[in-house]
Amino acid sequence: MTTLNGIFDHDRYCAEVLAEGDRFRQAVRGADLKTPVPTCPEWTLEDLVRHVGGAYRWADRTVRTRATEMVPFDAVPDSQGPPADDPAALDAWLAEGARLAAEAMREAGPDAPIWSWAPGQNSAFWPRRMVHETVIHRADAVAATGGDFPLDPELAADTIEEWTQLICLISAIRPDHELRGFMNTGRTLHLHATDTPPHVPADWLLDFTAATPTYHHTPDHPTVTLQAPTADLLRVYYRRLPLDTPGVEVTGDRTFLEEWLAAATFA
Repeated sequence: MTTLNGIFDHDRYCAEVLAEGDRFRQAVRGADLKTPVPTCPEWTLEDLVRHVGGAYRWADRTVRTRATEMVPFDAVPDSQGPPADDPAALDAWLAEGARLAAEAMREAGPDAPIWSWAPGQNSAFWPRRMVHETVIHRADAVAATGGDFPLDPELAADTIEEWTQLICLISAIRPDHELRGFMNTGRTLHLHATDTPPHVPADWLLDFTAATPTYHHTPDHPTVTLQAPTADLLRVYYRRLPLDTPGVEVTGDRTFLEEWLAAATFA
């Protein structure tokens, strides 16, 4: 089964929880919290903020208590945040949630036995997952506000790496998932990042030629290639940018790519 190994060490991920939390807060600060989020249908910016802040509190509670099974969301203290119509209080609650989560994760270290919904069942899962959760929801915030989306290519590459691992995982453990329809079809999807530093992956090949999905860091004769700078590649891969975004290139079977993107979700 796919393991969720990352590019960075535990301390770097814990630091990035705080750094990405700050970037997310900056992306929504001063915006009308009733603004719809086009990449998260039926959500407003306030819903998005409460989702991210609640995820921090849930991760904190899970790690801090060394949970051995899933912590119910309604058992997490202050998971809903402050009352509406107080942006400053919401911002402070969001900042505190990131701080508490990072603090708990640092204290636990990477090897504490802790429940997660992925292989490994240890504390190393949590800071990496929360970093990437925040990165993607910052992309959602930017889609709503029209702001910029600065993202270090190294961090973007690790977010692509994790999503690839999760896609292979969900395809393997959910026999009813729509992605299962791509197995045994002889098709492969190649991602190529044009701006990654030499020490991190620039290529991912998702292989659907067998009954179980796999991926490799090679460009071997793909059915379709999706190429872009890493931050844009990530957002297209996560369905946060359209395929016709300037600078994004598709070579090969575009219809397959469109079908795959439509199916690539945990829902």
